Amino acid sequence: MARMHSKGKGKSGSRKPHSEAPPEWSNTDKKDVETLIAQLSNDGHSSAMIGMILRDKHGVPDVRLVTGERISQTLAKLDAIPSYPEDLMSLMRRALRLIDHLSTNGKDIHNRRQLELCESKIRRLSKYYKETNQLDEDWTYKRDQLRLMVE
Repeated sequence: MARMHSKGKGKSGSRKPHSEAPPEWSNTDKKDVETLIAQLSNDGHSSAMIGMILRDKHGVPDVRLVTGERISQTLAKLDAIPSYPEDLMSLMRRALRLIDHLSTNGKDIHNRRQLELCESKIRRLSKYYKETNQLDEDWTYKRDQLRLMVE
């Protein structure tokens, strides 16, 4: 099946090796990892950034093997979930950067097309999050109110 917004086909990509238990050298204290997740979330980091910090600085290669759940599930258990899902927020930040770029470079037709594709992804993803009750049913994407939602 072809990719959504490009010419590529196929399923190539890297995958983590399958394992059932964390390595012996890693930090495997579940309570310690959960307190680190809560502390990093209070500092304002996203779940992807929390995973990278735990991997690079604290010796936890895979949080799921230590805690038995994903970082977002741990954050939900600690009542520290953000107002918007992380992937939707990153798409909205990208759209905002494209809007700022197009305000100074009005004739950039290629990035105008990229903005259309990005907004299409936002609408499609928001439809999914409305169906799974992670967004309000009356939430809509509006370009003029995007800066208020992101900041």
